[in-house]
Amino acid sequence: MTLNTVALELVPPNAELGRDRAIEEAHKVREAASATGLEGRIGHVMMPSMIEEDGDRPIEMKPKMDVLDYWQTIRPELPGVSGLCTQVTAFMDEPTLRRRVLDLRGAGIEGIAFVGVPRTMNDGEGSGVAPTDALSIFEAEVPNRGAILIPTRDGEHGRFNFKCDRGITYGLTQLLYSDAIVDFLARFAAETDHRPEILLSFGFVPQVETRVGLINWLIQDPGNAAVAEEQAFVKTLAAAEPAQRRRQMLDLYQRVIDGVADLGFPLSIHLEATYGVNKAAFDTFAELLAYWSPPILD
Repeated sequence: MTLNTVALELVPPNAELGRDRAIEEAHKVREAASATGLEGRIGHVMMPSMIEEDGDRPIEMKPKMDVLDYWQTIRPELPGVSGLCTQVTAFMDEPTLRRRVLDLRGAGIEGIAFVGVPRTMNDGEGSGVAPTDALSIFEAEVPNRGAILIPTRDGEHGRFNFKCDRGITYGLTQLLYSDAIVDFLARFAAETDHRPEILLSFGFVPQVETRVGLINWLIQDPGNAAVAEEQAFVKTLAAAEPAQRRRQMLDLYQRVIDGVADLGFPLSIHLEATYGVNKAAFDTFAELLAYWSPPILD
């Protein structure tokens, strides 16, 4: 089973803003899609479970609306769109996590990417279920089981291979601001028989990134030269005029798609407007998808 989709990331709003803000965001998606010719092209929304991380986050992290409540609120506003989410496992014991997974699936969530501790903690920390264990534990309950893929991270080949051994059906990449994923998947295909679906993630970079730096913070990996190059590209995009910014993103998208298309991995697209949904972001998304989108949406 493959998702074969275009998934738009929607972050649940701050809990203090409530259901009205969630519905407002869903209406923004419909309006932006209609204005840019993307109506009917988005197959899923991908809703991350947000947990507090480093204190130096450029935008303060406030308590978020629960993913399950958020999905149940926006689902009627986005007809024909299905749900995906991430689920933090490391702070839940197995019975608690099982109840959560069954609630998500019962609400119509089609795919769950299991994730672990924030980067301020080490792998394996946390008193709950390891995400790699969740992959096998919930094989029967969750047909579409995902894991995060960061192609620039040291040791990621072994890490991703282990996740495949544990039963993932798809890998959700970190935001891609280089074509490092091409070499990663080419080597992975040459060295393993695993061919999970890959959700290639592309994010719109607005001018406000120059001042705030949220995307730069999200993709950081201190001391990693490959990530430093991606951060430099993000700064270039943020400083560019809109038309130039779209051309540069399209060039990256084309290089990634052309580089991975023949490696044997089913492909889907994951799109993110990190600072919120708007028409400018959807203009860029429309240009990317005009070059390539999953065949079922053509």
